[in-house]
Amino acid sequence: MVAVGVPLFAAGAAHADFRVCNGTQNLVGVAIGYRAAEGWTTEGWWQVPASTCATLIEGELQSRYYYLYAEDAARGGRWAGNVNMCVAENEFKIVGVNDCFARGFQRMGFKEYDTGRQGSWMVQLSDAPGTQEGQN
Repeated sequence: MVAVGVPLFAAGAAHADFRVCNGTQNLVGVAIGYRAAEGWTTEGWWQVPASTCATLIEGELQSRYYYLYAEDAARGGRWAGNVNMCVAENEFKIVGVNDCFARGFQRMGFKEYDTGRQGSWMVQLSDAPGTQEGQN
């Protein structure tokens, strides 16, 4: 499984946000992690149907680094990384990334995306290795 992150550039009025596009043929559940005023925060689950996109953060991005974890609902595949953060079984917003199990959560490895302080960012989830990056 491949996840590609690219900055979004648009002519004219730019709409700033963090989006995830599902390039697979299955429903994908997505969680995001980021640094907020109250500390490291994770949120989920966005249910992103096949061949659609979802906006996870609306407005101008405030951080340079964002973290993503996703699961293929049908086949069980994962888009993951090596940055451990907390998730819950159902919809969640969790502050803090330590002691996940002790606080009743699960711990998953999130993939880091360096946005380079771009105002917008898009991650394309695909199950085809070598997928080309795209910009819009």
